[in-house]
Amino acid sequence: ELLHHCQDKPIKIVVTTIGGQGHIFGRGNQQISPALIRQAGRENIIVIASKSKLQALTKRPLVVDTSDAELDAMLSGSMTVITGYHDAVLYPISDLISEESNA
Repeated sequence: ELLHHCQDKPIKIVVTTIGGQGHIFGRGNQQISPALIRQAGRENIIVIASKSKLQALTKRPLVVDTSDAELDAMLSGSMTVITGYHDAVLYPISDLISEESNA
């Protein structure tokens, strides 16, 4: 339904970490489909998380698990995370497959 309403329009997606593992896509927000993420593009994804949420990850990367391995790989790498008013950090993003192989 979201994809239908956003079809052929420029969009931005704002997400925060979900759960203690730092997921930003795939756990608890399946309504944001891979097609919708592709339409927005990596440059139009805005990640927001408090510094305490990031610190609780103990240097583990944020995780994407969209069920689309190609999209997950595209989203992986460093991304700016807004942590407060006029405050942001560059933080690593990893796909679930990479995370599992590092465990």
